[in-house]
Amino acid sequence: MGKRMFRLGAVTLFVLGVALLVPQNAPRSTSLLLFGGVLIATGGALTWRQARDGQMVERYRRAVEHLGSAEIEVRLGGLHALEQIAKDSARSRPLVDDTIGDFLRERSPWTGADQPSGPGVRGPGPDVETALAILTRPGAVIDLSHVDLRGADLGKLKLAGAVIRRCNLAGARLFGTCLDDAVLDATDLRDADLRGASLRQASLRVACLEGADLRAADLTDADLRGADMRAVNLGKAVLTGARVNRGTLWPPDFTPARVSASLFSD
Repeated sequence: MGKRMFRLGAVTLFVLGVALLVPQNAPRSTSLLLFGGVLIATGGALTWRQARDGQMVERYRRAVEHLGSAEIEVRLGGLHALEQIAKDSARSRPLVDDTIGDFLRERSPWTGADQPSGPGVRGPGPDVETALAILTRPGAVIDLSHVDLRGADLGKLKLAGAVIRRCNLAGARLFGTCLDDAVLDATDLRDADLRGASLRQASLRVACLEGADLRAADLTDADLRGADMRAVNLGKAVLTGARVNRGTLWPPDFTPARVSASLFSD
């Protein structure tokens, strides 16, 4: 009903503008003619915007339909169509980000069940990789919660503030990745490559980093309560201000105080 009224309003403005500009028996003042021109321009702009929005909705509908296809080429086409929609319309970007996040949870879900990890684990399929590349572009709203991304390559990406709860990133490449302020609660990061990663103020509560490589990683002010920090390498890792508790697990013979004297323990 709202769209119909919007169209009627645009048409009314256009018709009224034409009526004011078309010569009648009585003379028209210059100001009235100018007002008529403004009405025509406004009505035309509203009509054009409505048509453009309608086209955008149709493009989005077709793209979403393609995401459900059994053929990978069609799914890839749908993903690229969504990416183009986000480029063409800034207002559509949050919706596109949400849609691609839901696609990842549908195509590559993780329920928390124990699954193989390590160097031999195969990475995501081509459609999941493409969706991941689109979703992790600069400025996107990133939610990778409950997604199986074992072995994924996310090296050197800017993922600050991303929500990645209960995600499987076992064996993932996160070398030099920015994860400042990210939420990684209960995420599986076993055997992940986190060398030089920035995890400042990140939340890693109950996350598993057993076997992960955290050399030179920055965990300043990170929340490590209940986290399994039995990493294969914590050399030169920065733990200043990190929050820990009795549930935080460390590698054998590792003394956190040797790395940082300012750990906050509950």
